Amino acid sequence: MKFAFIIDPIEKLNPSHDSSVALMEAAQVLGHEIWVTQAHQLNVIEGQTWALLTPVNLTPIVRERDHWVVAKPWFSVEKPSFQPLENMDAVFMRTDPPVTIPYLYATYLLDYINPQKTLVINSPDGLRTANEKMYALQFKDCIPKTIVSRDKQVIREFVEQEGAAVLKPLGGKAGEGILFLEARDRNFNSLIEISTQQGLYPVMIQRFLAEAKEGDKRIILLNGEPIGAVNRIPTGQEFRGNMAVGGRVAKTEITNREYEICQQLAPKLIQDGLYFVGIDVIGGYLTEVNVTSPTGIREIDLLEKVSLGKTVIEWVEHQVENRLSS
Repeated sequence: MKFAFIIDPIEKLNPSHDSSVALMEAAQVLGHEIWVTQAHQLNVIEGQTWALLTPVNLTPIVRERDHWVVAKPWFSVEKPSFQPLENMDAVFMRTDPPVTIPYLYATYLLDYINPQKTLVINSPDGLRTANEKMYALQFKDCIPKTIVSRDKQVIREFVEQEGAAVLKPLGGKAGEGILFLEARDRNFNSLIEISTQQGLYPVMIQRFLAEAKEGDKRIILLNGEPIGAVNRIPTGQEFRGNMAVGGRVAKTEITNREYEICQQLAPKLIQDGLYFVGIDVIGGYLTEVNVTSPTGIREIDLLEKVSLGKTVIEWVEHQVENRLSS
């Protein structure tokens, strides 16, 4: 089969961390062609989505005890060609957030891939629907107490009521811009003004979960089913567990409560075409639903000695085969 990956520049990816590389590598190992492109290389011509696609050959990384060994160079490219994305069996939209206007426009361009010919992961419409912070709000039994506001007084009243809270920009990624709030903080008003850009943008405020010190669990879901998890534990003076800000990773189990959360999410995720998703759970509460370029595969693979990339690609193979036979 032919697989296309819409990614950030491949030379900027980290093969020992990025799930995009894990997926490409797994597809290649299973005998498929790997092509890459970028969001700015998408076009719609005569009602079809076209892209400048570059064939890629990867040298798979190797597990050595408790770390990955990466070849240098770890990839090579061949001559690109301009062709319809419908020539591909599957297209992975894996451009990193934030979800900017150009990102949204890219999803509109992806709408012009015939879904009967090519599977797009995740669905362009699903990507537009699922703001990674706001999407969780519909699962009221799963989330901590949460508000979304740009009003300084509304935010202050919530924080005073809860004692402590966490502020999250709605378009943030990798823990960027997340703040710990206490009403008695003398910088409180300034923090809200900066985060909302003087009341221009709403932000999410969630009750602070003391269990965060024990870890922020990333659970990977494939077609609504949990297939692996890793715990991300804050280090030093940092209250955030994100790997991008130095969080330590550790093996973990998926609890009964977390399975229940996955079961509640599954029907909606499938309905929205969100096939490959990473959810974040702290203390038994859902805090985010990551749909743009969920990471965590490499860390889970290393700790559990598995290949989640292989699991994902085999699922995609099955979906493509079903479409061809129907």
